[in-house]
Amino acid sequence: MAAAPVRQRCGSGGPRSQLPPCYFEGYLEKRGPKEKASRRLWTCLCGNSLYFFNNAKDAHYVEKLDLSGFVSLKDDSSRDRNLEAARLILRMKDGETKFTAPNLEARELWKGFLYSVIDLNVPSSLTLLPGQFQMLKEVVEKERTRRRTRNSGRAPPSPLSVPLVGEIPPCFRPVSRTEAEVLLERHPDCGNMLLRPGRDGCSLAVTTRQDLNGSVFRHYRVTQRDQGGYVIDVENPIPCATLHDVIDALVEKTAGTLQPFLLEEPYEENITYVSANDENGEKILHTAPSSPLPRVPALPPKQDRWCTSPLSRSPAADRRILTSPVPASPTNPMRRLILSPSPLTQSEYNGLPSVPSAVRRYLASLLFFLFCFLICSQH
Repeated sequence: MAAAPVRQRCGSGGPRSQLPPCYFEGYLEKRGPKEKASRRLWTCLCGNSLYFFNNAKDAHYVEKLDLSGFVSLKDDSSRDRNLEAARLILRMKDGETKFTAPNLEARELWKGFLYSVIDLNVPSSLTLLPGQFQMLKEVVEKERTRRRTRNSGRAPPSPLSVPLVGEIPPCFRPVSRTEAEVLLERHPDCGNMLLRPGRDGCSLAVTTRQDLNGSVFRHYRVTQRDQGGYVIDVENPIPCATLHDVIDALVEKTAGTLQPFLLEEPYEENITYVSANDENGEKILHTAPSSPLPRVPALPPKQDRWCTSPLSRSPAADRRILTSPVPASPTNPMRRLILSPSPLTQSEYNGLPSVPSAVRRYLASLLFFLFCFLICSQH
């Protein structure tokens, strides 16, 4: 393979020893946006830049390509005289640079290292081995540490030291001038104008992008007035009461050509989780089932408190007790008394509370003596 991950080489005090740590290097054929022919150069990915040397032993690089203006990276399917060669197109904000790797494996590695350094995240869509993904993870950690160390030694880019007044428009982005241009270049369908902090930390700026044989960027300063409100600092200053009015004024002045930049971040449609295999320890990404959750069983309907009383009894039960010892004779005078509902059962029919047991026993005894008296009077 023509390229391999390396450690920083210690030169003899030349410029190469002063470069950032080298993560990946190898021969690539390069053709810039203004070059008519490709050149075979030894290419080193050092920090967030590509350095080009005439050969692997040179101490002085001949070209440098800063990746901070990155827009996109894609494969070039056009054929090459070398059937094993694999082409690659690196698009920057100032043009495209075409590369040719020795083979498909080398192209995948270059893509993996470039994405890892630019996005500070390991790409998962590439065809690489587990060990190669591990190398990319190490590169991401090294580059993050390098950037933190570099930024700690310089004054951090100060955000606005003046608090914003009123509601902030949704097209506001806390990015630098270069990052604003890259955002507008990468997402042309999301708008072409965004609001951002100014370089001095005391003002704001509006960055716009339009197409005229390529990308055309413009930057407008927006300052906050002492008496309130804002003003767009152009030849004829445009006063605005709020930041929303600043955006509306630019849209109106350009007849709707400029539109606020609104980037909708995508959300996941499924729940995923990572688990380790018990046998080999390999981590696998799983998707949680999308079946609906089981329904909670409904509670039984609440019954009437009079019906659930332990003292309540059905009218039929009382009637059976009273009618069981009475003969079914039509001439029996007790027939009318027994078949007619008692005051106790009638009260239950009317929904009244049940009679206590002591009262029921007293009424039963009274009815029994009455029954005996009537029997004896017949004889």
